[in-house]
This record gives sequence, structure tokens and C-alpha cells, in this order.
Amino acid sequence: MNKSEKPLSILWGCELNEHNKEQQFKADDTNHQHQLALRSMCLGHAAKDEFNVVELVTAAGTDGETAVPVATLHAKAMPTVNLSGIDLHPPVAFRLKVGSGPVYVCAEHIALEDESSDEEMDEEEELDEEVEEEEDIEESPVKPAKKAGAKNSGSRKKPEKADDEGALSDDENNPPKKGKGRGRKPLGQKV
Repeated sequence: MNKSEKPLSILWGCELNEHNKEQQFKADDTNHQHQLALRSMCLGHAAKDEFNVVELVTAAGTDGETAVPVATLHAKAMPTVNLSGIDLHPPVAFRLKVGSGPVYVCAEHIALEDESSDEEMDEEEELDEEVEEEEDIEESPVKPAKKAGAKNSGSRKKPEKADDEGALSDDENNPPKKGKGRGRKPLGQKV
């Protein structure tokens, strides 16, 4: 995937019911990083008058799995819930802990370019830029050196006094000269 391409985004969803209590989201593609951005969960039209609890199951290292309830739905009280802002990395599973459903899970599957391939591409680009800079340096013409015996080689050009006197006539607008001390007023002025 080029940097100019946008991440691949696909609608993902599943139905949880009394026959299918668990649904897993996993990605086998190792070239991309995968993310599941939850959007909503809602009850189907055939839902009974009961509570339906959906939990999120993740693999938590060596301790096994961790299950966290993310939605409690009821046909009369809360038939839908907005879950925007919850981004998950696979593998994750959704389990209908309590109730018979049907509960619909809606999410967005996002495939991002793997960071390691980004780093490799950045290193290649940097090498290409360094080679181009070296070529530019080699192509630049050599400037001839000035002769040491030239007229005015050791003297500095002094600024014209007329310009300096006109610019320095107003002491209030100019900062104090070096050595006078900053912030001090001349001795004749009252505070």
C-alpha cells in the first residue's frame, strides 16, 4: 500500500442468537494491521421481552481470556446502543452471555499498512535523498578563490556616518548601546 492510498475500510457485522452465541473477529493477513471499530449493537425485530447481555472476549496473555460486558439490551427499554469510539485489535470475540437475541453487532474493519514496512520504506527514501544530495554537491561549480594581494582585502567597509547619525538622533526609540547598562536612565532625569 502506498502512502497516498487510504486505509482499507470494510463494514463488518454479525448476528448473535440462541443457536449462534459467539462470533469471532480475526484477521489472517499479516501484511496489514487490523482494527475493528465498533459502531452499534441492536436487537432484532423478533427479540423476546428479556435482557440480552453481550460481552467482549479478548485473549489476555498467559492468563487466558478476559470477558467484559459491553451492552445490556432490552426490547422495551434499550433496543440499541451506540459504541462509537471503541477500537479493538484482533482476535476478539462477541458472546451472547444472557438472552436469546437476535443481537446484531455492527463495526468497521480497518486494515492499515504495517509499521515495519513503513520504516523500511522511510529508510529507502532517506537513502535515495542522500544519494541525490551527494550528486548535487558533486555537480556544483567550484568558486574561484580571491587573491590575497587584492586592494581592500584586509580592510572592512565602514558604514556611512550620515546614515548612522540620522538614525541614532532619537535616543528614546533606540536600545542602549553596549556597555551603558540596560534599563538605566541618564543621570539628569527624574523618575
